[in-house]
Amino acid sequence: MRTVRTFEASVPNHQQVRDDLDKLGHAASKLWNVGRYYAQGVWDETGEIPDDGELKRELKSHERYTDLHSQSSQRVLEELAEAFNGWFTKRRNGDSHARPPGYRKRGDSHPRSTVSFKAAGFKHDAQYQRVRLSKGRNLKEHRSDFVLCEYETRPDVDLTEWDIQQVRVVHKRGEWRLQFVCRTTIDPDAPGDRTAGVDLGISNIAAVSFGDETLLFPGGWLKESKHYYKRVEYGCEGENGLSHRARNAKRTLKDRRRHFHHVLSKRIVAECVERNVGRLMIGDLGGIRSEDDGSGRDWGRHGNKRLHGWGFDLLTTMLAYKGEAAGIDVVVDSERDTSKTCSVCSYKNGNQRVERGLYHCQQCGRTANADANGAENIRQTLLPNPDAFDRLDRDNGCLAQPAVCSFDATDGQFLPQERARCES
Repeated sequence: MRTVRTFEASVPNHQQVRDDLDKLGHAASKLWNVGRYYAQGVWDETGEIPDDGELKRELKSHERYTDLHSQSSQRVLEELAEAFNGWFTKRRNGDSHARPPGYRKRGDSHPRSTVSFKAAGFKHDAQYQRVRLSKGRNLKEHRSDFVLCEYETRPDVDLTEWDIQQVRVVHKRGEWRLQFVCRTTIDPDAPGDRTAGVDLGISNIAAVSFGDETLLFPGGWLKESKHYYKRVEYGCEGENGLSHRARNAKRTLKDRRRHFHHVLSKRIVAECVERNVGRLMIGDLGGIRSEDDGSGRDWGRHGNKRLHGWGFDLLTTMLAYKGEAAGIDVVVDSERDTSKTCSVCSYKNGNQRVERGLYHCQQCGRTANADANGAENIRQTLLPNPDAFDRLDRDNGCLAQPAVCSFDATDGQFLPQERARCES
């Protein structure tokens, strides 16, 4: 199985290479704007959007194209074509608020765009932790036809174990950073033959059922972070758009959300490996934001605000690739009616969730944490022949009082805590 990872690294010699990287970033923005102007002309004249092949063919002789290495220029135009296709797809699906990709400019200056280098555009020196990035023909000075960047990754990352496919130079918070897009082939053995189910939520970001044990992962820290940084962002908006402080708040929240989901997905996969889980079932929430006819679903003012800030797609993606890397077969399927059905006797009734976190079955009388009940129902969808009698005889303590693992902001990890009460 092939797996792809992106590792980010700092640039220790940033002061020496900053000016050269600035020139490359500005050149990428200028080429984007040239392509954007050409695409707009084609759209106005024909009503069609040029694909990346046409953009490359028409602009390869343009002066701005040769500001970058040819493969880097190609990637800029590919990203532009992808952005236009995304906008056109939304427009075709009836999204009247969708806007086409804009020009990359801020006042009279061009912002620093990400520059991508494919295999022919970089040379990796693993011994001295350096990478040579090729300049475009217009930016070469005398014999200096490359930028020599040192890099420093996390201690647990060894790039020699990976096949580097691409190097990206990204400008973040006033400095340049390197992103290594790597690939390798792995064939991990499955940790075991057990099955686990994951129910995604808002208050509890994830509930994981192993059949005889259930873990809850609350999202309180993430909600607090969102509440605080959104207030900073909205409070700093001005007539000319977001202020510097507002942009910083927006970026910080994005970084925190991504870190939270990385730590959470890593912890869930580790718990599965420890319990010999070879199959992981994740409830699919892909249609929760829209009705069957494609229109937006209205959950009320507060519900819509919470729902649209919910990163379940991100968490599902992380669980999928991290699970597969650990040898776990990850399946994403509908979670329809899992919150209404009793996981012990299979009786279904929409009125059995009597409180926010309490589920009480009117037929068998079992009481359970609602999220734990949903996760167990999701788990049972992967079981070949779940035995109803076995479920009725089983002690439901793991459903009524699941273990809670809260996020510790000091350590940046999830820590086990006391068992939850049904009504929590």
